[in-house]
Amino acid sequence: MIFEHEIPSGSRLYFGQSAKEKRRIERIASDLLESEGFEEIVTPHFSYHQHQSVRDVRELIRLGDPQNREVTLRADSSIDVVRLVTKRLGRTTQQKKWFYIQPVFRYPTREINQVGAEWLDGSLADVMDVTMSLLEELDVEPILQVSNIQIPVLISSQFGIPLEWFASMQVEKLLGAGHAWLAELAQVQHMDQLDSAIANVPEVIRPQLEKMKTLMQECRCKQCILAPLYYAKMRYYDGLFFQCFKGNTPLASGGHFIDDDISAAGFALYTDALIEMRIKGDKR
Repeated sequence: MIFEHEIPSGSRLYFGQSAKEKRRIERIASDLLESEGFEEIVTPHFSYHQHQSVRDVRELIRLGDPQNREVTLRADSSIDVVRLVTKRLGRTTQQKKWFYIQPVFRYPTREINQVGAEWLDGSLADVMDVTMSLLEELDVEPILQVSNIQIPVLISSQFGIPLEWFASMQVEKLLGAGHAWLAELAQVQHMDQLDSAIANVPEVIRPQLEKMKTLMQECRCKQCILAPLYYAKMRYYDGLFFQCFKGNTPLASGGHFIDDDISAAGFALYTDALIEMRIKGDKR
């Protein structure tokens, strides 16, 4: 039996304090992003291209258009924003910096509200700085984690280690792979450990670790850690990416990607996690 007041598991209802917090977060975000030169875009709930964004396509909610071609509910905003700006808006705008405030949807009925931004031809260091400024405005001091997806990809292709071990973080298998340098990489969290690892890893991996080092040096976050073996779930990341945590809760993530020769860097802030953290904090 489905009761009249029941909502599907994973969907969102905001009222009272949670609605107020949602409005506060979105107002602060839009004000800051507009001051940084971003313009707002709201993309369709439906998309033809989400399989190019989400690594596990089983998470997509599928429907059909009038010609019975497959469409899905929006599961990620980044690729759609870049393609709509560059291919649909085209010559009507020269704007490179865009932000959105909208939910994404995952199978079966999961709704995830986000504030995000995409910077065409932008650097990840600049995008990361905007992310940290936004969290600072929201009175959050997160732990910033920097990774590089090329490192697990190169290790897998060059040394025959299954990429799935990285995707599912099977650390025990990585440590047992028989490479001392890989075991050392698995322990890297701080800059001094990274310097030691760079000296010991195979030459093919060193440039990617150097990129992580450079990004960390440009970071103004008070609490920064490295995770060189972490493998992102987003299909389009091509190199450096980051995540922001408070405790064990992810609050934001971002990275660099190239789509149809268009280079972009962006981030997404997880509105629902911030609302929950704020309400729980107010109760203590």
